[in-house]
Amino acid sequence: MKKFEDWAQGNREPIQLQFGTPDMLEMAKQGLGELLRHLGKLFIEQVLETEAAGIAGPRSKAQAERSAYRWGREKGYCVVDGQKVPVARPRLRSKAHNQEIPLGSYELFQRASLLEESVWHKIMHGLTMRNYREVVQQFSDAYGVDKSTVSEHFVEASRKKLEMLMTRSLSELAIDVMMIDGTVFKGFSLVVAMGIDRFGHKIVLGLRQGATENAAVVGELLSELAERGLKFDQPRLYLVDGGRAIRRAIIDHAGDAAFIQRCQVHKIRNVCEHLEENEGHAVRYKMRCAYLMDDEADAKLALQKLYGELMEANPSAAASLMEGMEETLTVLNLRMGKKLMRSVSSTNGIESSFSVADRICRQVKRWQGSDHRLRCVGSAMLFAESRWNRVHGYQQMGALVSSMKAAYARRIPQQQAAIRRQVSAPSVPT
Repeated sequence: MKKFEDWAQGNREPIQLQFGTPDMLEMAKQGLGELLRHLGKLFIEQVLETEAAGIAGPRSKAQAERSAYRWGREKGYCVVDGQKVPVARPRLRSKAHNQEIPLGSYELFQRASLLEESVWHKIMHGLTMRNYREVVQQFSDAYGVDKSTVSEHFVEASRKKLEMLMTRSLSELAIDVMMIDGTVFKGFSLVVAMGIDRFGHKIVLGLRQGATENAAVVGELLSELAERGLKFDQPRLYLVDGGRAIRRAIIDHAGDAAFIQRCQVHKIRNVCEHLEENEGHAVRYKMRCAYLMDDEADAKLALQKLYGELMEANPSAAASLMEGMEETLTVLNLRMGKKLMRSVSSTNGIESSFSVADRICRQVKRWQGSDHRLRCVGSAMLFAESRWNRVHGYQQMGALVSSMKAAYARRIPQQQAAIRRQVSAPSVPT
C-alpha cells in the first residue's frame, strides 16, 4: 500500500473511465444511485488496472525489461459503506521470484479496519445486527452483511475501542474536575471516572467492573489512572454521589489535594425519599434555594434551619440532610461563577453517559463472553464522549483552579501542624 501511495503521489496521468452513453441511460432509468454505484465499481476496477499496467506494462505489448507479468483475473471485493462489493482483480507475478505481487490499491480499497469502523458507528447510532442487511445493503451483489458477519466485525471493533479507552495516556491532560459514579448495569456493578479539562472538555478516563461499588474496586480504578499518567498530587475537584467507598479511595490517593463535592441532586433525592410526596416538594425547593446561594455560610444557615424543621416532622430525613452536608457546599466555598458551579455540583454529566449506554445495550438480547458487557459499555462511553459539548461556564475554570490552589496552600501548614502535635504528644501506656 505504501508503494502504491508513493506511485500515486508522483503520477500525473489522470485515470480515465470510459462508459457508454446507452449504458448510462439504462442505469439512469433505474435511479441515479444505481448509476453512481455502478460507476464507482468501474472506477475502482480501472484504478486496479492502472496500477497493474504500471507494474507489468501495457497489456499485449512486448517489453523485454518488464519485471512482472499478468496472471489472469479473479473475483475480489472492496469495502463500501460497511459492505463487501465484488470487483474483478487483476493478478500479477514476479519474473524474478515467481510469486504473486499484491496490488497496493486493492489493499487500500479492502481495508478491514474501514469495515469494522463502519459497522461500529452504525451500531452506535441504533442499527441492530438483525436489520443491518435491510438498511445498509445498497449494491445488489454486495455480501458480508449477514447478522453473524456483522456481529464478528462489531466484536473486533468494540474490543479495539475498549482497549483504546483503557490504555490511552492521560499524562498530557490537565484534568481539574473528576466525576466518579457507580451504577448497576445489566446485572453487574460498574464504576466510571470522567474528567473535565481546563477547557471544559469532558473525557472518559476509565471504567471498572466489580461485584459492588466498594473501596477496592474504586481504588484499583484510580491506581490504573495513575499508571496511565494522571497525577493525584495536584488540587482537583472530585464529584461523587455520596458513597463512602468512593470517598475513601479518593482520599487514599489524593489526600489533601482532593476537594470533594457531594452531588447535590443525589442529596436532595436521598432526603426526599424519606418524605411523603406532598412534603417532598417544599423540601426540594428549599434545598435548591440553599444550594444556589452565593455564600457558603448563608447556605449552611438555610440548611440548618431546614434541619430544625425536619427534626419535628421526620428525624430520618433530618439525619439524611445533615450527613455529609459540608461536602455538598464545597463549590460554594471555592467561589466560582454560577454557570460553572451548576455544572460541577452534580454527577449529571456522567449519568447522561449511562443513559447512552443503556439505550445502545438495550438492543442486546443475549450476553455472551466475559468481556461482552465491558465492550458494549466502553463503546457507548466513547460514542457519548464524541458527542459531548463543553460544560457550561468553562470560561471560569481558571478561577476554580486558582481557588483550589489557594485553599490547598492553606491546608499544607495545617496538616504539618497536626503532624507535629501528634508526634510531640506524650504516649499513653496501655
